[in-house]
Parts: sequence; C-alpha cells; structure tokens
Amino acid sequence: MSAPFIVIYTYAVKEGKLEGFRQFLQELFEVLEANEPRLLAINAYVNEDGTEAAIVQVHLDAASIKHYWRVVHQHTGRAFAQFVDATTNFQVYGTPSDAIMKRARQNAESGVAVNVKPDYLGG
Repeated sequence: MSAPFIVIYTYAVKEGKLEGFRQFLQELFEVLEANEPRLLAINAYVNEDGTEAAIVQVHLDAASIKHYWRVVHQHTGRAFAQFVDATTNFQVYGTPSDAIMKRARQNAESGVAVNVKPDYLGG
C-alpha cells in the first residue's frame, strides 16, 4: 500500500465566528469534492470551547496539494480570514514537495508550530 499524504492545519477561530466558519467549511468541502479528485478525505474538528479548529486533509500524494490550494483560493479568496485569527499549527505526514516545505518554512518563520514527518512506517 502506498502512503497517502496528510496535512493538518490548526487555526485560532475568531470569537463569535464558529457557526459561520462551520457553514463556510461545508460549502468549501462540497466544492472540493466536485473539483479535487486526488483529495481522498477532508475533515474539520473543533475543540470544546470553539476557539481552535483543525482541518485534516488526506491527499493521494504531495503533488495534489498544489491543485487543492488553487481550488481553495478560487473558492475562498480572502473569506477564510473573516473566521480565523491565525494558523497555530501545521503538520505534514509524508514526503513533502518543495512547495510544501516552502510553506512550512514560512509558517515557522511566522511563529507557527510546524511538524514534518516524511517517513512512512506502514498502515
């Protein structure tokens, strides 16, 4: 079995914006389902007090994330920023492309906690 490529972003949710963010994500996920065939799964989770959300993306491979970013940008533009204050954590599981490593470095330089685990052990 080949390893999927997994990315997890965690965001601080703006106060009073959780329900709007929930609706926004449902619409985004519908767009992704229709337009991103190499995205195997995408799920969002929120902590108990609604202040932090994680979006878990499971891609066929690292290359598919470029198309994912393009689809997300076309759908959301800057709308995402109305719901979240900042990225707080960025995790990568699988061998990242240069573009993903560039994003990881940019996140780290901005103070975001970054974890990259490139070596697949099995599953």
